[in-house]
Amino acid sequence: MPLTERFLELQGRVRNWGRWGDEDELGTLNLITPEVVLAARDCIRTGRTIPLAVPLEQDGIQVGFIPGRDNPTKTMLMVDQGMDPDGDPDLFHTSDDAVHLGLQAGTHWDGLCHVSYSGRVYNGYDASTITEEAGATRCGIERVTSLCSRGVLLDVAAAKGVDLLDCPYAITAEDLDEAAEFGGVEVRAGDIVLVRSGRMRLYHEGGGMAYCLGPGQDGSNAGLSLSTVPWLHERDVAAVANDTLVLEVYPSEDVGLAGRPGGDQVAAHRGRHAPPLHPVPGAGTRGRRTGRDAPGDARRRPRRPVAARPPRRHGARTRLGGPGLDRPRRSDSRR
Repeated sequence: MPLTERFLELQGRVRNWGRWGDEDELGTLNLITPEVVLAARDCIRTGRTIPLAVPLEQDGIQVGFIPGRDNPTKTMLMVDQGMDPDGDPDLFHTSDDAVHLGLQAGTHWDGLCHVSYSGRVYNGYDASTITEEAGATRCGIERVTSLCSRGVLLDVAAAKGVDLLDCPYAITAEDLDEAAEFGGVEVRAGDIVLVRSGRMRLYHEGGGMAYCLGPGQDGSNAGLSLSTVPWLHERDVAAVANDTLVLEVYPSEDVGLAGRPGGDQVAAHRGRHAPPLHPVPGAGTRGRRTGRDAPGDARRRPRRPVAARPPRRHGARTRLGGPGLDRPRRSDSRR
């Protein structure tokens, strides 16, 4: 099914191809300037850090819906193994392990090469630049060598006075405005916007299958609607993340995009890193196992923006496939 006229008109309005030069592979992350980072520093009040990652574990968030997106499996390579050839128990011993996982096994940022259509990825690069042998040779996530900016929480669920948004629900630009007013925050150029729907509660209570199926047990998703794309563009948001299975509402509110992730496809033109970064912090801390999802607390007080911390790098390249399409985040619980 061809893309709709509405979609094509929208991508034409928000397209950033060429904005930072013909060779650019970072997209809207170029909006995070040293001045933006310095301004983010002024938001720090207590120095407290908030983990945004889910633990990488064998019974994690992936449940087999998409082949290859597997939860991590760990193999011990050495267990207190002595390095002395004579086996002296008092000399150096070591333990070592290896992990195999799909790069969308947990919390991650999408690279701009993650989505293509009409044979192009962000900035007009040909989709043929992604190969089985080399991986993504253009717009891979390894191009993002550092990521630090002001993080702004837009708690849509709490702003509406609910613990969890209905599914499917298309979060609108007006919803984002209401959440910003509710939180007492203003979105500025270079910000990283975190949108909360409350879906992580399902993971805490029922595990990966409950999270993936959603409250209606049909796989539908409360996510960003196409109306939020110009909202983010006009504010020069550098990146956006949320706490749902996919970033956009699913099924799409645009009939012509039914069964296809409309927000992801616009992202290819927008040049915005737009993954599910679950969990988005709700009120205070949110993290699998170690955090809480407490929208009741959020309704009692507005929150200040917090300095967003980037996902930890596991290495820019997947050893078997070249540059990675996605970057996973390690659980803070294992630091």
